[in-house]
Amino acid sequence: MNEMLIIVGMAVVTLAVKAAFFVLGRGVVFPDWLSLGLGFVPVAVLAAIIVPGVLMPHGHGVELTGRNAYLVAAVTAIGVAAVSRRQLPTIVTGMVTFVAWRALVVG
Repeated sequence: MNEMLIIVGMAVVTLAVKAAFFVLGRGVVFPDWLSLGLGFVPVAVLAAIIVPGVLMPHGHGVELTGRNAYLVAAVTAIGVAAVSRRQLPTIVTGMVTFVAWRALVVG
């Protein structure tokens, strides 16, 4: 029962925050420094989701070894993204690297 109240509460808060922007529309004007800072939110959220999974694939302890296929694929994908600046080659390279590394090296 507690879990259901938490989920419903989070849904109500999320809906209220999102609805406020639709109701108020363009009447909401943020200061320049806040608008600039909000531009970094998606990158920060993605990093917070991805980095722990890459560095700790088994959920305990940082694994910075060549046997960590997640780390090898992430580093490869970052390299491709830096060079190509395109999403599709980055995703394909990361996935191919991960599958190949896991099959050939990790076993």
